[in-house]
Amino acid sequence: MLDLTRRSFLVLGAATALSACASTMPLLPASASAHPAELTREQIIVAINAVRAANGAPAWSYNSQLEDAARSQARLMASKNTMSHNLGVTLRERVTTAGYMGAVGENVGKGYASLQDVIQGWMNSPSHRKTLLSSKFVEFGLATTTASSGKRYWAMIAGGSFDAWRVYQ
Repeated sequence: MLDLTRRSFLVLGAATALSACASTMPLLPASASAHPAELTREQIIVAINAVRAANGAPAWSYNSQLEDAARSQARLMASKNTMSHNLGVTLRERVTTAGYMGAVGENVGKGYASLQDVIQGWMNSPSHRKTLLSSKFVEFGLATTTASSGKRYWAMIAGGSFDAWRVYQ
């Protein structure tokens, strides 16, 4: 009987912990766990905006210039087999080269097998979570690639108006 009570307590505790996560990380569409190379733009938009909606943030639109800059970063990280925001080319340089002139923030990831996994990783990191849920950004682009080592690299760049960041007095 003691084992059953202890087991029940552990199950109840795990269920409580998981239910607390549900408000911040919704069940993503099955497509979010698809092979990354098979993800469509629509699947990416749905997955990102599902997490934003579950956390009270408005939906973002997709921006192909930000996707180009994210692809550049994912490929750079894969070529160097290193995860970093700056591998000799800054975020500002990458988005400017892609033709984007607004304010930007970036999330990067390494080793996540699916979109759902990388989103969960970003939600578990305070700084990445802040970018993913920011109301100051209004659009994003996302890209992933695999290094010759087999490691998968992810980059998401969020963008919006510089005005959203100005402090008026």
